[in-house]
Amino acid sequence: MTIKFGTDGWRAVIGEDFTFENVRKVAQAIAEKTLDDATLRQTNGRAAHPATMVVGYDTRFLSDRFAAAVAEVLAANGVQV
Repeated sequence: MTIKFGTDGWRAVIGEDFTFENVRKVAQAIAEKTLDDATLRQTNGRAAHPATMVVGYDTRFLSDRFAAAVAEVLAANGVQV
């Protein structure tokens, strides 16, 4: 499935396009971009700080499990969660 983003973010039906597999793909892309930005800051002479992110969730169905999947992917890439 193709993941599509609009002006208000990613809209999808849980279990169809919004799956754990797709959530992990998006988390991987976020981790890669975050680490690329951190490397760029370091090469431009700015202070190097470890990439750190907060992952939150709400009361929607499986929100806590989707957040845990995101945190696992980020941490596996060296992002402090």
